[in-house]
Amino acid sequence: MSDLPVPPPSAAPAPDSGASEKPPKITWAADGAHPEKAAKLREMWADVVDPELGLNIIQLGLIREVEVQEDRAQVRMILTTPFCPYAPAMIDATRRKAEEALGTPVLVELGAEVWNPAMMDEEAAAEWGLFY
Repeated sequence: MSDLPVPPPSAAPAPDSGASEKPPKITWAADGAHPEKAAKLREMWADVVDPELGLNIIQLGLIREVEVQEDRAQVRMILTTPFCPYAPAMIDATRRKAEEALGTPVLVELGAEVWNPAMMDEEAAAEWGLFY
């Protein structure tokens, strides 16, 4: 037998909270049912910028769901902070841009989901120095 110390058996890495995993790309109901309209919405919403952060609502991941029907659309968005001073203006701009893109009435609902930087798109997160 060798006098060399025997290394301990290797343990499987402990599962983590998932904080280091890449966030999934946000997929809306509209992506499957109306991909061309979803693409147009993303393009239009690139102009809706959070003035405090300097990033648009798509980069920040604030649009959580979009459902498009023949005669109307429904959007669920969140804010970066619960008491965002720009909330009314951002919600209104989101609605106006969606109505312009779709040519139908759009209802924008404010979701209760809490925003965190992991919701940002990868490119914007990398610019901020966040690596998910």
